[in-house]
Amino acid sequence: DVEEKGRSRVRHKKHHSAEAPIPGVVLRILVREGDVVAKGAPLLILEAMKMEHQISAGHDGTIASVNCKEGELVQPGVELVTLK
Repeated sequence: DVEEKGRSRVRHKKHHSAEAPIPGVVLRILVREGDVVAKGAPLLILEAMKMEHQISAGHDGTIASVNCKEGELVQPGVELVTLK
């Protein structure tokens, strides 16, 4: 059990946020701070290269912060949503 808890903790540190994979414009934000989400839940829609890309939760958790606004141009690696 202790080993599993340790692995889980590392996984959460590694996947604590949802980042922009490519440059794009935030079309829709689908969550708010305090929302509880499951792994794979849609967090926001990013428009890039004339296509819509859904950014999803990497793990179960609670939205700690939304770090972008609709209409904002974001760059790769920018933390868009923080999960805890």
